[in-house]
Amino acid sequence: MAFVTATAALHWMWSRVNALIAPATYRAASSKATASGAEKPHVVFVLGGPGSGKGTQCERIVQEFGFVHLSAGDLLRAERAKPASKNGELIDKYIREGKIVPVQITCTLLAEAMALNPTKSFLIDGFPRNQDNVAGWDAVVGPSVNLDFVLFFDCPEATCVQRALQRGLTSGRTDDNKESLTKRFHTYESETMPIVNYFDRKGLVRKIDSTRSVDEVFADVKKVFAARK
Repeated sequence: MAFVTATAALHWMWSRVNALIAPATYRAASSKATASGAEKPHVVFVLGGPGSGKGTQCERIVQEFGFVHLSAGDLLRAERAKPASKNGELIDKYIREGKIVPVQITCTLLAEAMALNPTKSFLIDGFPRNQDNVAGWDAVVGPSVNLDFVLFFDCPEATCVQRALQRGLTSGRTDDNKESLTKRFHTYESETMPIVNYFDRKGLVRKIDSTRSVDEVFADVKKVFAARK
């Protein structure tokens, strides 16, 4: 009940500020595509803990099934790196502290990226991560797309942290360190897992055991995408 109440309140808030933060380019492109008879873009949310293999599997899905891969984390890091970004310092602070970046920033970056390919299918990796994200997405982008399902990579903390630390040796990511990873995983468990459970109750979650090898995991991922209508 608390989730429904919070989501309704946030949805109302976003309905008031939607015109201010939602990129007009995406809404115009989506409306144009719909008016011309084109089907709404299809979206698959990709969720899992840091180091669960989301990015690696998304790369393979792109190659096999032709999706456009949008990583919320990559978009935020790219925005942070822009010298003229008005949100760069704020994004950096949230990432370093293992916290979830305010939804208005993330949704705006996602919608702008989607506007470049308004009629394609999208993998949205690492989003939504909390109730606020869900409400913001529903208000800003949700009505313009079809959410096919949520691809959930299930992996325990110890395995995720070990993988991410190994990745950090070459990734150059400032958040691939033990302190940040511990904070990020705890945030994932407390804020993102309730979202996974929320979508699961709606019959939208496709759960994959990602403790196995990349090839074994992708064999199951292919079955999920092959079953799409």
